[in-house]
Amino acid sequence: MNQDAPKHDFEALLEYLKANRGFDFTGYKRASLMRRVLRRMSELPGIDTFAAYQDHLEVHPEEFVALFNTILINVTGFFRDAPAWDHIAREVVPRIIEGRRNGDPIRVCCVGCASGEEPYTVAMLFAEALDGAQLQDHIKIYATDVDDDALTHARRGIYSERSIEAVPPKLRQKYFEPAVVDHLQVRPELRRAVIFGRHDLMHDAPISKLDLLVCRNTLMYFNAESQARIIARFHYALGDDRFLFLGRSEMLLSHATLFAPVDLKYRIFSKIAKPNLRDRVTALIQLGGGDAGHRAEPDQELQLRELAFDAVPTAQLVINLKGDLVSASAKARRLFGIDTSDVGRPLQDLEISYRPVELRSLIERALTEQKPLTLTSNRSTIDGVSQALAVEVAPLHHRDRSVAGVAISFTETTQYQRLQEELRRANEALERTNEELSSTNEELQTTNEELQSTNEELETTNEELQSTNEELQTMNEELQSTNEELETTNEELRIRTDELDEANTFLRAILGSLRLGVAVIDGDRFLVRAWNDKAADLWGVQSNQVVGQSIFNLDIGLPTDSLKPMIREVVFGDTDSRDLLVDATNRRGKAIRCRVTCTPVHASTGERRGTLLLMEEME
Repeated sequence: MNQDAPKHDFEALLEYLKANRGFDFTGYKRASLMRRVLRRMSELPGIDTFAAYQDHLEVHPEEFVALFNTILINVTGFFRDAPAWDHIAREVVPRIIEGRRNGDPIRVCCVGCASGEEPYTVAMLFAEALDGAQLQDHIKIYATDVDDDALTHARRGIYSERSIEAVPPKLRQKYFEPAVVDHLQVRPELRRAVIFGRHDLMHDAPISKLDLLVCRNTLMYFNAESQARIIARFHYALGDDRFLFLGRSEMLLSHATLFAPVDLKYRIFSKIAKPNLRDRVTALIQLGGGDAGHRAEPDQELQLRELAFDAVPTAQLVINLKGDLVSASAKARRLFGIDTSDVGRPLQDLEISYRPVELRSLIERALTEQKPLTLTSNRSTIDGVSQALAVEVAPLHHRDRSVAGVAISFTETTQYQRLQEELRRANEALERTNEELSSTNEELQTTNEELQSTNEELETTNEELQSTNEELQTMNEELQSTNEELETTNEELRIRTDELDEANTFLRAILGSLRLGVAVIDGDRFLVRAWNDKAADLWGVQSNQVVGQSIFNLDIGLPTDSLKPMIREVVFGDTDSRDLLVDATNRRGKAIRCRVTCTPVHASTGERRGTLLLMEEME
């Protein structure tokens, strides 16, 4: 058997996952990645090769979820490695807040956020440091991962009480609220400060201008080449002298030209600024992500070209065929907030690529059609000011007519558009005025008629109100009389209730003093209505166990079936009293002879309403 077959099948499986689900695991460490895939395969019967597992995925698409949950180990927690977070709160967060410029919001990114505990931890630290300020206005926290299920869980912000044990009680009480049973939910004001989204560290453009980038125990799953590419992206993403926070298992010893250690113990680093394009390209080449094929020009010539380009009165950008920003005029840098460090970066990584207009589609059309394209004025907000810009994208050609790139020009048309808008509003206002004048006379006449009609209606309404007031007064007197009657009735009911309570107390005292077992049975369904203490002692069941039960359904030592004819005769017949001597078993299980005397119970009308059973144990 070919020994390279398993390796070839495993690489084919990775390409299949990339093509069908968009997950690119080719940059992960092969040993650990293969070990996790084999672990998942071991849970499926009859799957012992990577080729067979790929066939299984094609037939059972639901298996992708289980596989990704096995590969993407979502191990995280609130304040994981607490001393490191204490150092972040004590040393790093205050420096970031103090370093804000012009009140710009703080930008933080947590990559590989899994179920969201780490970005919420960051949010709590900044919320405490900002001391009650509106968190959403001062900070933006981007939390990214490639696992959509984990991101869905993170967006809900609901965690079990056990999972938040590491959160200090003060913060737990302040930033969490009860949710479902044994679970707590992040409060809305903290949740709104975190933006969750899917992001692939290997292929998606990094979020830029960050003050803090948290990537804890994520790099260790990638091979050395992939780590180098990701670290280069981290360098571009962070602002100068801003901070990178790694996990305990990660170091940057081989990337000293990009990051300087702030505290090696807690894996905190700061970005080393690259002042010019040449240094940035050199860094990319060192990390395997750059292209050194650009032709070098003498410094004086390059400087002269840059000065001439900056002197252009319009905002202009130059993009090469690779989609990189080659140059930006001084006005373009001021207008769109482009930094000199952005030169050389892919256009798609910059905000200008989609704001104020979508440039990438325009560039593609201009290159395809080989002619300049102009997008008429589009109003957008730049630096808090609403502006209208006309955008022109024109292809650039070498002397041999081959395409070199595109030039993008932005012409401000705010004043022209403002005049057009004012003229349109003036015409509309004039038309409205004419219409209003023509209808004013008709409205005045109609108003006079309506006022006269309203006056008549008010007089009628006044008469109705007077009549209603008289009716209400009469009703009030009736209600007072009814209230007095109710009070009298209530007093009578209270007196009768007291009498009934006294009679019940007296009856209970009588029944309790008898040395015979006494049971009162109604005459309708033969239900037990009273059961004295002697009866409870005789048969071993208490009053609350038998009251409401049929005497014939009681499971006691008394043979109630033998008593049924006698009870029916007394209740429904003319017999005044009868007794019967029966064999029974008392509560101790002893066989006894019991005399049962049955006496009718009469209502006030003389009608028989039930019977009284007297039960006496014979010596």
